[in-house]
Amino acid sequence: MSLHTTKLLINALKKLGELMCDPDNELAAIIQNAQHHNAWFTPTEVKKSLSSLGEMLNESDLEQWFSTICLTTTPKKVGLILAGNIPLVGFHDVICVLATGNTALIKMSSSDDKLIPTLLAQLVNLEPSLADRIQYVERLKDFDAIIATGSNNSSRYFDYYFGKVPNIIRKNRNSVAVLSGNETTVEIEDLGHDIFDYFGLGCRNVSKIYIPKGYEIKNFFEPLEKYQPIINHFKYNNNYDYNKSIYLVNAVKHYDNGFLLVKEDLSFTSPLAVLYYEEYDSINNIEKLLDNAHDNIQCVVSNINLSIKKETISFGESQHPRLWDYADDINTVDFLLNLVK
Repeated sequence: MSLHTTKLLINALKKLGELMCDPDNELAAIIQNAQHHNAWFTPTEVKKSLSSLGEMLNESDLEQWFSTICLTTTPKKVGLILAGNIPLVGFHDVICVLATGNTALIKMSSSDDKLIPTLLAQLVNLEPSLADRIQYVERLKDFDAIIATGSNNSSRYFDYYFGKVPNIIRKNRNSVAVLSGNETTVEIEDLGHDIFDYFGLGCRNVSKIYIPKGYEIKNFFEPLEKYQPIINHFKYNNNYDYNKSIYLVNAVKHYDNGFLLVKEDLSFTSPLAVLYYEEYDSINNIEKLLDNAHDNIQCVVSNINLSIKKETISFGESQHPRLWDYADDINTVDFLLNLVK
C-alpha cells in the first residue's frame, strides 16, 4: 500500500468517524428505523455504538494503526460472517480487511443488515477505490480466508466448513469486573455502562463481578439507580421477569433492585438481566482464576492493578475499544497481512 493510498484511507475513515459522531439525515433515519427491524437496536443504543466507533476512527489512532500495516497489492478474498447481537458489532472486522488491502465478502447477520451497508456506502462515497473491495453475499464461496463470529454451537459448524482455509473463528466470551470494595460512587456508576450498555448483549459487557468477602451489595446497587429505565424495554423486562420467577419458585438466593438480579454463581455466562457474583479472599487467587479462564474472557474491568495476562480496563471503558483492541486477543491485522506472504 502506497503512502498516498494510506493517506486517502485515513482521511476517508476519519471523515466517516465524524459522520458517525454527528449523523446526517440519511444515517439519522436508519438509526430511528433500526428498532423496527430489531427491537434491541433502540435509537439510544445505536447512537451509542456509532459514537464509540466514531471515536475509534480519530486521526491520531488511525495514523498509529496504519503505521503497522505494510502489505502487497495482491488482495485476498476474505469471507466475513458477522454477528448481530449488538449494533455494528462486525464493523471492525470489515475495516481491518479494507485497511490491509484485501477484499471483504460480507455475509450480514439478519439482525443487523442495515447499519453496516449504510456506513460502508458512505465510506465508498468518501473513497471510491474501495467500491470493488466490498461485496455482500448470501453464500460464501471462492474465498481465501474466513473470519466468523458466532456462538459456541455455530463455531463447530464454522470449523467443519471453513477449517481448511486460514481462519479466525470466534466463540462465546464474557467480560468480568473485579471490585476492591473501595470504589467510588462514580466508578460504580461507570461500571453500570459495562453492565447495561446494549442491554448486556455484547461479549464486552460485564456479566460477572468478583467482590471481596463481606462486601455490601447495597454499596453496589445504589450508584446503579440511574440505569433503572432499562426495565422499560419490553424484551429486557421479559427476561428480568422470567429469571426472577425462576429464582423465586426455586427459592434461589439472589439480590434484586427492581431491574437487575444479582446471584452468586461460578459461571461467567449469566442470563440477560442477571449479574453473577463470586466472593474472594485473595487477589492472588483471583489472578490465577482469571489467567486459567483467559480463553473464556473478553475483558477484565477493574481499578486494581492485577497481574494477569489480559490488560485491565477502567470502569466504563469496556465498550470503547481502540483500533488495536482485537476481539479474543487475536490480532486481526496480523492474520490478514500473513495471508499475502
